[in-house]
Amino acid sequence: MKAFFIERYGKQNGRIGDLPDPTVGAHDVLIQVHASSVNPLDLKIRTGEFKMILPYQMPLVLGNDVAGVVVSTGAAVKRFKPGDEVYARPPESRIGTFAERIAVDENALALKPSNLDMKEAACMPLVSLTAWQALVEIAQVKKGQKVLIHAGSGGVGTVAIQLAKHLGAFVATTTSTANVEWVKALGADVVVDYKQQDFANELRDYDVVLNSLGGDVLKKSLKVLKPGGLLISLSGPPTAQFAQEQGLSWVLGLIMRLLSSGIRRQARKNGVRYRFLFMRADGIQLQKITALIEAEVIKPVIDRSFSFDQIAEALRYVEQGRAKGKIAVTLGQAS
Repeated sequence: MKAFFIERYGKQNGRIGDLPDPTVGAHDVLIQVHASSVNPLDLKIRTGEFKMILPYQMPLVLGNDVAGVVVSTGAAVKRFKPGDEVYARPPESRIGTFAERIAVDENALALKPSNLDMKEAACMPLVSLTAWQALVEIAQVKKGQKVLIHAGSGGVGTVAIQLAKHLGAFVATTTSTANVEWVKALGADVVVDYKQQDFANELRDYDVVLNSLGGDVLKKSLKVLKPGGLLISLSGPPTAQFAQEQGLSWVLGLIMRLLSSGIRRQARKNGVRYRFLFMRADGIQLQKITALIEAEVIKPVIDRSFSFDQIAEALRYVEQGRAKGKIAVTLGQAS
């Protein structure tokens, strides 16, 4: 099959070539890929940023989102059959959606929302599961709470704003001047233009902050939380709790405890909590998200689309950090 893969870690690595078809286990569903999407996570995996916690074998097919059609199923699969239109964020240990076919554990899969096409559906799993796990599972956001979502025009931000509003929250977000009105249209109640304002001076008494930016923003986010508030970071630093959840070695757990000691100490000093989130595949949660998508509570936001043979270009575009919403990849050109 055709696939976009790397043979070593590095910033500009990756090429399209032929690889063997995936092996289909008893609990796996073989999917003919119709579309995928590019996430900042793909860039981090390509450079080897996660090689300590995710020791991938080379060659490694990149890609963390998929929408397509079931080709075949393993002997133990109960919920899916050939011909089903599905979408998923594959488990992190078995990524590889930049390919013509991928085998995905059925527990990570859900039926594709009926009101989305393949390209739209492929842009939803990773970002919507991230938003769900942050706001519903961890923060348990309730009506009337105040939530700050950084980078509101990004892939996670666009979905998190819509989800937080659905949960009844008062939502603030940060973005650049050009996107202020655009993120208001997504549902943000307050928009801080980071080119003109400092969010730490503008916002107070928030219950939850969802951070996907760097260390300076992370530290300043503590200031806008009320006592007992929660800072959730997608960009790190990771914690010993995360290491334990991932089943990592005690050495890595110690390293992560040290890496996060500064922000955890400052959080305690401020009377708030810190949590690192590395989202996980979850087909049951994705089914719940599908219901929200079909009810048009959450809608995909797509900046632009690239063909399969333009994946390297798509990765470069995401690397620039200017995308509004998601970057789709269609595999119609692959044969």
